[in-house]
Amino acid sequence: MSFHTRLKPPANARKRAPSSPGGAALSTMRQAADDGPSPDILVGYLESLALIERMHRLLLDVIKDEFERLGVLDVNAVQALMLFNIGEQEVTAGELKSRGYYQGSNVSYNLKKLVETGYMHHQRCAIDRRSVRVRLTTEGRRIRTVVAEQFERHALGLLERQVTDIDELDRVNTALRRLERYWSEQIRYIY
Repeated sequence: MSFHTRLKPPANARKRAPSSPGGAALSTMRQAADDGPSPDILVGYLESLALIERMHRLLLDVIKDEFERLGVLDVNAVQALMLFNIGEQEVTAGELKSRGYYQGSNVSYNLKKLVETGYMHHQRCAIDRRSVRVRLTTEGRRIRTVVAEQFERHALGLLERQVTDIDELDRVNTALRRLERYWSEQIRYIY
């Protein structure tokens, strides 16, 4: 029987209610987990995937809300996060892609918009004229500072409200780095 047609959950699988719009699909996949030796790993993996995706969207929403509160409407959350990640460096679009921050056309589009709105300087590379190097302007650094201060408030809030502590964050980050390394290896094996 195929992965897609087996719907009976194994007796030892953890039961969880779908917690997102995609929850029904996750629920169906969870029910199909009895094909493998440990259905709990599939259930946990699918839950992690849903959490990672949901947390990325929430991060962008939190950033967007901060800029709306400040009345800064000419930069979107992805662009603000891009300014934060670039920081004081001078980079090319290719470098941003190779670091894994952003995907293809989104990088070029967002960099173009950030240059047009005065948040970034751009200059053709002297060695390779096809390549453009970008760096933050004073206004770009101001946006970066807003994001950095917001992240600092979040970090402090996590501790003050006892949401988590540094040891727990270290464990989560270690697990996420291992997952990132595993996914990177999967991509390499495809080609």
